[in-house]
Amino acid sequence: MSKKATDYTLDTLPPLTEKQHLHLEALAAQPDDQINLTDIPELTDAQLAEMKPAAQYRPIKKQITARVDADVLAWLKSQGKGYQSRINAILRREMLEQRQTKAR
Repeated sequence: MSKKATDYTLDTLPPLTEKQHLHLEALAAQPDDQINLTDIPELTDAQLAEMKPAAQYRPIKKQITARVDADVLAWLKSQGKGYQSRINAILRREMLEQRQTKAR
């Protein structure tokens, strides 16, 4: 039993049928309080705590000058390109951890 897989990209999707257009319009017109959410479980506190910003989230970067111990900088640079991004990731992780601790 051989099934042929079909791959679609945004450029190769088939056009919507009239029936599909009507269905989408009906869904868009439906008030939020009438949407059936029974098949969507509530998120737990643990799940919410694990959430990360979506990939398109890009905080505004601000250029600064900071004094860093030479051995710390050497360690960061020894890990390859992107040491400034690693500094930012370390600081962000600490910031989020502090926020979470204070929220408890």
